[in-house]
Amino acid sequence: MTTEERMKLIKQVGEEIVQEDELVKLLDSGEQLIAYDGFEPSGQIHIAQGILRAINVNKMTQAGVKFRMWVADWHALANNKLGGDLEKIKTTGKYFIEVWRASGMDLSKVEFMWASDMVKNPDYWKLVIQVGKTNALRRFIRTAEMMGRDESLDNLTGANIIYSCMQVTDIFMLNARITQLGMDQRKLNMLAREIGPLLGFWKPVVVSHHMLMGLNKPPSVQIKDKTARTIAIKMSKSLPDSAIFMTDTHADIERKMGKAWCPEGQVEENPVLEYYKYILFEKFPQIVIERPEKFGGPVILNSFQNLQDLYARKEVHPLDVKKEAVKLLDQLLQPVRKHFEENSYAKDLLQKVKSFQITR
Repeated sequence: MTTEERMKLIKQVGEEIVQEDELVKLLDSGEQLIAYDGFEPSGQIHIAQGILRAINVNKMTQAGVKFRMWVADWHALANNKLGGDLEKIKTTGKYFIEVWRASGMDLSKVEFMWASDMVKNPDYWKLVIQVGKTNALRRFIRTAEMMGRDESLDNLTGANIIYSCMQVTDIFMLNARITQLGMDQRKLNMLAREIGPLLGFWKPVVVSHHMLMGLNKPPSVQIKDKTARTIAIKMSKSLPDSAIFMTDTHADIERKMGKAWCPEGQVEENPVLEYYKYILFEKFPQIVIERPEKFGGPVILNSFQNLQDLYARKEVHPLDVKKEAVKLLDQLLQPVRKHFEENSYAKDLLQKVKSFQITR
């Protein structure tokens, strides 16, 4: 692939890239580039973490970037996920990997690494302390929202501050020239760009992917900060009907889509259309919305732009897009459900994860 072709793929992943010229130089260098994303194992995995994550990782690896998936089990412990029970957190991490195995992620090009292995290295903790010494406490507090926490001192623990230092440290210990996380992690990644050169490391390129909206109505209050707005409207595991989960049944999908926020003619902040843009058209190049002749007959869609234009003109109704989405999502989740029904190892993991109480 040419650098231009590789950039084209990566730009399909990155809603924002900081900075593009730096990324071009990295791609031109001939170096084997490493990108990483980290995840806290914390309950059942939804479609944004499952299929959408697989789509984006595959594009990065197709662009010749080695991908490291960081199982942030100690970070989940610091953030009190699953009640801070490390064994439950590890079990959930193994379940996540099985979801990706069944979701079409090319695991031959992905390396899974566990924080619980890295923390055994004293150099890791030395760097955590060095990172912590680079800035005043308030600078780290500003990154708290990436843990799903507000910046109020009353709601933060000492472990939350250590978490921020750990996440910056992860980038350099993993040798990641590219941080490929969600837009909700933007502030932390920008902090890492500041800290890297101070400690003799590099300034990582930040490729931030889009965070899929929750299916519920977004908050009406305006939030000017882009990262904060992203966090406010993204899907949440603590609100089960705000997301399609990877082992949801047809009935589950139908119920959730039926209730989903999808105002007629509105394209912006419409979660059902987001599913089409970021998932369905990635998997189905052409989509046919079936409907009776009295409602206009079938609609053949060759791109998301095609759907967006018709929807904005109210030539396609919310019920039309919801009904087709149910059918296509059910089709995409069928291999995952089958894996967790027929593979005894995966089945056991899912049963355990379902029994865990989610904590925020």
